Amino acid sequence: MERTIYLEDVPRKEALRQLLHHFRTPREVEWVPTIKALGRVTAEPIYAHLSMPHYHASAMDGIAVRAEETFGAHEQRPKQLVQGESFEYVDTGDPIPAGYNAVIMIEHVRELAEGRVEIIEPATPWQHIRPVGEDVVSGEMLLPQGHVIRPVDQGALLAGGILSVPVVKKPVVSIIPTGSELVQPTVDVTPGQIIEFNGTVFAGYIEQWGGSPRYYGIVKDDPEQIKAAILECAETSDIVVLNAGSSAGSEDYTVHLISELGEVFTHGVATRPGKPVVLGKVGDTPVIGLPGYPVSAYLTLEWFVQPLICQYLGLTVPSRAKLDVTLGRRLVSTMGSEDFVRMNIGYVNGKYIANPLTRAAGVTMSLVRADGLLIIPSESLGYEQGEKVTLELYKPVETIRKSILFSGSHDLSIDLLSSLIKERDQDRQIISSHTGSMAGLMAIKKGEAHVAGIHLLDEQSGMYNVPFVRRYLKDQDVVLVRFLQREQGWIVPKGNPHHIHSVRDIVEQNLLYVNRQRGAGTRILFDALLAEHDLSSDDVRGYGREMFSHLNVAAAVKEGTADVGLGIYSAAKALDLDFVPVADESYDLLMSREFYESEGGQLLLDVMVSEAFKIQIEQLGGYKVKDIGQLIPLL
Repeated sequence: MERTIYLEDVPRKEALRQLLHHFRTPREVEWVPTIKALGRVTAEPIYAHLSMPHYHASAMDGIAVRAEETFGAHEQRPKQLVQGESFEYVDTGDPIPAGYNAVIMIEHVRELAEGRVEIIEPATPWQHIRPVGEDVVSGEMLLPQGHVIRPVDQGALLAGGILSVPVVKKPVVSIIPTGSELVQPTVDVTPGQIIEFNGTVFAGYIEQWGGSPRYYGIVKDDPEQIKAAILECAETSDIVVLNAGSSAGSEDYTVHLISELGEVFTHGVATRPGKPVVLGKVGDTPVIGLPGYPVSAYLTLEWFVQPLICQYLGLTVPSRAKLDVTLGRRLVSTMGSEDFVRMNIGYVNGKYIANPLTRAAGVTMSLVRADGLLIIPSESLGYEQGEKVTLELYKPVETIRKSILFSGSHDLSIDLLSSLIKERDQDRQIISSHTGSMAGLMAIKKGEAHVAGIHLLDEQSGMYNVPFVRRYLKDQDVVLVRFLQREQGWIVPKGNPHHIHSVRDIVEQNLLYVNRQRGAGTRILFDALLAEHDLSSDDVRGYGREMFSHLNVAAAVKEGTADVGLGIYSAAKALDLDFVPVADESYDLLMSREFYESEGGQLLLDVMVSEAFKIQIEQLGGYKVKDIGQLIPLL
């Protein structure tokens, strides 16, 4: 097939307008039992068959009376009534006996002997009676068309005698994942194989939006197989979604096949991520080619497939709640494309602070961890740190407001803390940004985080953390809380095949090293080790390759793309690697005094010193918890 080199830059909203314009599919109607109609969309107005209530009913436990026979009753002139002649006992919901027109509450009745009662106040006509049709009158509209049925609606329908309802048939959306490298989910994967999980995510979203997902199964990168799958699904579905193969690579067949079998409206939209999307049709069925990278795929699914489903069902595409926030970091964008940036949000010092997660299109966890989404318009070059912007929220603002915003050095213990905190307060958790110790310290200085994890070695004094806090935050009211003593060392393959015991071994054998990012405490320690041996960064092969967490370093060693890295024992243990101890270090928590004394700060402290946390830390290995939770003097 001829390879397409250039993608279009159609504005996203224009591409959607064209797509929706081509499809005005008549909605199919089906009847479903009312008790199974939750979440379905009514296809036409629904009218009551029965009045509700359908008889005059007592609204209270008491006695049914003729109101005119009670007039004149007074506590000084009680009236007596005779059962069967001037009153009858009724319970709530009972029919009102013929000839009676009021109910007196049983609490206001004095019972005498031989079927007689005494009352001391008169009744008014129709008091405490639910007349026929008080709630609904037979023939009255219960629900309009295009209404999403809720539990309370089911109750009203059943009470009105509606046992089955006409609803819009859910549009069938076929999902075709393509790629010779794809395998079904398994733990036994080999290099070059990719677990197919996008299809499961698509199905979940489609069902959530009111569609009926149909998973076709993996189709290899073979034009004839893909063509057969498209034709079959276009015949049996209302919408077809192909995943991967939508770009301009040598095995990206989607645009060619849709064009051959039908018509392509758009190939490429002006967005980042999500640019290589294909919008077209085969016969009368819309066919959407989504990018393979997960973030791109999920965003484009929302942009184009959700509106198709909503149009089919006759619904408006729901909008997310929005929140004005202050940017904690500068964000650069490119003119001409909308930029979709996943963000973490924290409520710090009376304002919402948002920081970007990774912008890579293949990092699924950026959406898992995101609190909100920032859309940078195509005409913007980005925003400066401290600017106010508006985000679309993925989480309730109440949860965001209670979250603890963590910045600084990565450590596996922070995830344990977050889990234990959530056990005590389900609306509170730690939102982590692995920015490195110095960046964490500066986040506290700027009021952009609640807590920073730091392990900064001062070479002159040999002290950890305190000299840096004194130097950079001397005029701020902060506290430094003793957290963990942890082992730093060489993370190496099983058996330590290169016999690494010092930094000189790495240099002399010209081994490939994997580093941490600038400002990370681990990198500062490594630079100190180089200086101790009269070595420089130029002597280390791979010094410029940076990772943002200890687990990333360990993963590079595990995969064989590095011979060694400096990191913590728990990361080596987690990936079943060997570890050569180098130094014990102080990994402490820095926070403002205001947060330390707040409800969230005290909860964090309580969890830190709990037995549950200590037990879990010991299971990780490589940590000591001596004096944990104590304040470290800064003067």
